[in-house]
Amino acid sequence: MEIMGMYLWVASSCGVAMAMIVTWSLLKWLWLQPRRLEKYLRLQGIQGTSYKFLFGDTKDMKQMVNEAYQNPINIHDDIIPRLLPFVSRSTKIYGNIFFSWFGPNPVVHVLDPDLAKDILTRINDFQKPRKRSPYIKLLSQGLIDYDGEKWFKHRKIINPAFHAHKLKHMAPAIHLSCNEMIDKWQKLLACDQHSCELDVFPYLQTLTSDVISRTAFGSSYEEGRRIFELQKELITLLLQILHSVYIPGSRFLPTKKNKRVNEIDRHVKASIRGIIEKRLTEMEGGEVSHDDLLGILLESNQNEIEPMSIEDVIDECKLFYFAGQETTSNLLVWSMILLSQHPSWQDQARDEVFHIFGREKPDIDGLSRLKTVTMILHEVLRLYPAVSSLYRLAKKETRLGEMSLPAGTAIAIPVAMLHHDHEIWGDDVNGFKPERFSEGVSKATKGRMSYFPFSWGPRICIGQNFALMEAKIALAMILQHFSFVLSPSYVHAPRSVLTVQPQFGAHLMLKLVDH
Repeated sequence: MEIMGMYLWVASSCGVAMAMIVTWSLLKWLWLQPRRLEKYLRLQGIQGTSYKFLFGDTKDMKQMVNEAYQNPINIHDDIIPRLLPFVSRSTKIYGNIFFSWFGPNPVVHVLDPDLAKDILTRINDFQKPRKRSPYIKLLSQGLIDYDGEKWFKHRKIINPAFHAHKLKHMAPAIHLSCNEMIDKWQKLLACDQHSCELDVFPYLQTLTSDVISRTAFGSSYEEGRRIFELQKELITLLLQILHSVYIPGSRFLPTKKNKRVNEIDRHVKASIRGIIEKRLTEMEGGEVSHDDLLGILLESNQNEIEPMSIEDVIDECKLFYFAGQETTSNLLVWSMILLSQHPSWQDQARDEVFHIFGREKPDIDGLSRLKTVTMILHEVLRLYPAVSSLYRLAKKETRLGEMSLPAGTAIAIPVAMLHHDHEIWGDDVNGFKPERFSEGVSKATKGRMSYFPFSWGPRICIGQNFALMEAKIALAMILQHFSFVLSPSYVHAPRSVLTVQPQFGAHLMLKLVDH
């Protein structure tokens, strides 16, 4: 009995000790460390919000976003209070550098162009944030998330797929996808006396989905459609997580949402794995490599001493789908909305397209001569960048300007706010003025790096040339066939859903062009 009692005493003592350790760890994580970091940041002269236990500023952020999204705005209004309501309010209180709290973790917001450039250039000091939620990995794990040697290795292997001479071979796939969308629009117009109201956003999303399917995998949108549908559903599920504090381990709870997330992940991976394995079998059988992104990627991978694993290739393909579709569809929809509002610029762009291409399909060589179209796309990317903010993490205690940031400090660069900075862009910062870019980006920004539509530095988006090529071809072909104005039912409501999108679509009035 004494031995049994001793065992019970030891077990009880261990239990108490474990409870004390867990309690201390939680207290340190949720209260002591945030308070210490807050004091440290304030001693650096950085102002910001006071830490609130567990949730930090997440509740305020979520409430402000929900309130902002309830009310559309005038098309001439500043979009920043709607896209970034918390940051917009905080800058008025604390200035261009301040900190807030994502749960117990401090986030330093940097709106100084020179410091933003410094952060994006020093990729070893300021790395991509660790995934705050493993859910996010299911959507965008790949080159965009890696650091160090793995990032360098993947960038080297993927880079050949985006060389200019390789992109040239992808133009026919873009032409084909554009023709399919244009045919649909022409049929709708034919049934409605050559003029009709149309929400063009879903069509543009389908267009860019089709393009990335063909250029990445050599398959049609019909074959890849299920992947896109699943990715869209996954984004919807993730939205709730983006504005809440992730509790470690909650992903493994058998909730309905968790089950569906895991089911989507299995389906997407199985679909992409099937495409990759089929291609590898063809290559082993001696078939010539395809001139699509996957074929070039697999060929480049085979030439490496230490190639990427199949799992890594699957992750990069998932990223092709997400980044390739979202970025360009958003650029095109905002271009059409703004050109609908500014018919003189629409006419100038159309005249330029007809002067260079006539009624023929836009060729790669002619794209470089589209000066007006290029200016328009630059201005659209300024007003409506693909993402509203970029995020980095201080890997170790690091100096930034006059500040010393503790290890683990998250950093946010509100790209949309830098693109709407009155000091750099002038009092007409919210106006659509493509002529800003008539002498290039450097002149437009007065020599200051305040324009980051595709990020900046060594980690600048690897697919930017592909996205701009696709956007130029698509916009040129649309202008060859249609003129468009805003519909009376159009509601201006930009919102950030991972990327910046029109909340209620893009309802335009389309007419056939006689030229």
